[in-house]
Amino acid sequence: MMQSIKKILLVDDEPKLVEVVTAYLENNGYKVFTASDGQAALDKFRAVNPDLVLLDLMLPIISGEEVCQRIRRESRVPIMMLTAKVQEDDKINGLNIGADDYITKPFSPRELMARVNSMLRRCSSDAASLCSVMQWNDGDLEVNFEAYTLKKEGKVVSLTPNEF
Repeated sequence: MMQSIKKILLVDDEPKLVEVVTAYLENNGYKVFTASDGQAALDKFRAVNPDLVLLDLMLPIISGEEVCQRIRRESRVPIMMLTAKVQEDDKINGLNIGADDYITKPFSPRELMARVNSMLRRCSSDAASLCSVMQWNDGDLEVNFEAYTLKKEGKVVSLTPNEF
């Protein structure tokens, strides 16, 4: 199955940071869309339907916190905060309002890429549930977690859902 190119919305008002992060993301095969204020972020989010949002908190027009809350009301897209807010309370608040990860500035671009790759791997619609692909067979007992069937010595064993 061919995987589509993942779209990332990068929201930050620091042009140099946007330039560097965009270069890293594009070099790793991602399509990057950018916004430099909260309102533009919401508009771009609705237009692009990204697979991941990288979001600064200190933005003009609409704060990153408000952007996060608004996106979260309409989507389960993964949101990773990239921010200079380093206090524990800021991190806790960011996670509590809907962020899936929180990285403080300055950060390592390599660590950011590892986190982006990890989050997209976990949250991808291409990713199959582990149970849907699991089957166990020791020759005597066969369990198919996708079909919810159990066979003992080749014969189907009838089980209730709770017993399964």
